[in-house]
Amino acid sequence: MLNFNFYNPTRILFGAGKIAEISQFVPQDARVLVLYGGGSARSTGTLAEVLAALGERTVFEFGGIEPNPSYETLSRAVDMARAERIDYLLAVGGGSVLDGSKFVAAAVPFEGDTWSILEKRGSNITRALPMGAVLTLPATGSEMNSGGVVTRKATHAKLAFSSPLCFPQFSVLDPTKTYTLPPRQIANGLVDAFVHTMEQYLTYPVNGLAQDRFAEGLLQTLIELAPRAMQEGEPDYDNRANLMWTATLALNGLIGAGVPQDWATHMIGHELTALYGIDHARTLAIVLPQVMQARREAKREKLLQYAARVWQITEGSDDERIDAAIARTAQFFESVGIPTRLSAYQLGGEAVDAVVKALTEHGMVKLGEQRAITPEVSRAILEAAL
Repeated sequence: MLNFNFYNPTRILFGAGKIAEISQFVPQDARVLVLYGGGSARSTGTLAEVLAALGERTVFEFGGIEPNPSYETLSRAVDMARAERIDYLLAVGGGSVLDGSKFVAAAVPFEGDTWSILEKRGSNITRALPMGAVLTLPATGSEMNSGGVVTRKATHAKLAFSSPLCFPQFSVLDPTKTYTLPPRQIANGLVDAFVHTMEQYLTYPVNGLAQDRFAEGLLQTLIELAPRAMQEGEPDYDNRANLMWTATLALNGLIGAGVPQDWATHMIGHELTALYGIDHARTLAIVLPQVMQARREAKREKLLQYAARVWQITEGSDDERIDAAIARTAQFFESVGIPTRLSAYQLGGEAVDAVVKALTEHGMVKLGEQRAITPEVSRAILEAAL
């Protein structure tokens, strides 16, 4: 097992009705900015619950944070927070709102060009406003980690950042808040959590026994939850509760402590989202099976372990079992309605050229746990995904 430091200070308030408890964790004299996305936070009544829980505190609202939050929109939130002397943020929404709120938290007290926070991946963050979160979409794990991803519309740059100062102080996870989500978003959440787990698991062995078993358990849980989660009709509380907690555990730092991590699928996927507006999780479903294929020799031991432990594939030659495991992964994504080919989005060779060009321009030229995915390898991965 590799050396590691593990730190996670986020308090989780889990279960139905937990929004009412946020009053205990937001200072009474705070000037609060509530940030959210589109109209669903208001139309579902979640925003009203949050405002009621905040009571007599001085509260301001900022709506309109879009999926794949933009630097331009978030900069307006920063201006508002500074003008109103905001000293506490409360994010209400899914991963995009939470990611964006973390950026706002870091940018408000930042001196200088706030885009440099993203250019330096958060390494220059020295202060941040405290924040809490009310999660409405299980997917990204942003509710219990210190990172985020922000896109600059003007340049199509989609950059990740993180800082220990950007952990939410608390996050409310109420499974009933997922009941109004459309199937597309539930499917995205399932795939996002699955790939988050794979990025930390499918590398090379370092004898991290607990981490491997935790990761395999999360993957099996997502596979088990998917059919019921995607069914029409009244949502099942236990199913949604397990999905919500599994997505959180997939990226709260626990399964990635002491093991190598990949993240090439995410870096390539980010460029597809920035250039073509494809949902984040859907880009991951396109890229991951081909990363598994392209890196099958370097990942051979873990691929065989994954085949046996997650999919119970134990017969056939090593290569046959690896082929079957990659196929089952793609089939899982397809089973929840998420395509695994660029052609499903009417993209061809021109998209391959554009993505490779963007990766190169953004310095993504040595990706993966062994930094072996060059632009040429990225090209081969994308061409195989056509």
